[in-house]
Amino acid sequence: MQLTIEPIGIVHSPYKQKFGIPRQPGLVTHASGVIEILGKYNRPEAFEGIEQYSHLWLEFYFHQTADKEWKPSVRPPRLGGNKKIGCFATRSNFRPNNIGLSVVQFKGLEIKQGQVKLHIAAHDLLDQTPILDIKPYIPYSDALPQANAGIFEQAPETTLSVELSSTVESKLVHLENRYPNLTEFIYQVLAQDPRPAYMKAKANRDDFSIQLYDLDIKWRVQDKQILVTDIISV
Repeated sequence: MQLTIEPIGIVHSPYKQKFGIPRQPGLVTHASGVIEILGKYNRPEAFEGIEQYSHLWLEFYFHQTADKEWKPSVRPPRLGGNKKIGCFATRSNFRPNNIGLSVVQFKGLEIKQGQVKLHIAAHDLLDQTPILDIKPYIPYSDALPQANAGIFEQAPETTLSVELSSTVESKLVHLENRYPNLTEFIYQVLAQDPRPAYMKAKANRDDFSIQLYDLDIKWRVQDKQILVTDIISV
């Protein structure tokens, strides 16, 4: 059996690359985004009543890894990137059908000149991610606090503090006008320590960069903290 699925929307996100995206939704609350509804699905009546929900389920397509082979065994970062477990025991993006599932905060519905847009926050979606379906999150059935979460029982710890160089602090004064809450957004993203798992045990001074919006965020790890060294427009 073969199925044909087409996107109903596309995500506009500050995450322009996989590196730096939190590994689960909800970890970076200042990650805002917009879902633009496409084609025949762009009908205001299809979204009537959606404002009553605070959170939404999003089914999406891992478009950036769609050309990669799925892997029956993967190395979850939670296990240090060393131990393998089954693909279906993780949320790895290397999956047979490249379908992902996320709960996001719903911030509002916008309908302007016939175009439907959904504003979201606390998401983990790469820019231009195709959205396959949208459903309301229902706490009494979807939230199961007594469920066994296996290796994901606890939220990831943030073991490194984040500091800003004086250069970055001065640039953020102006950039905050264009990107509200940008400073907190940078703090939250880097506090997740987006380095590959195998590097986290090293006391290195390697330089890294993450692209958020149209900004290249330069940073390094030193003295058990993350130092943001520069912000460059790209």
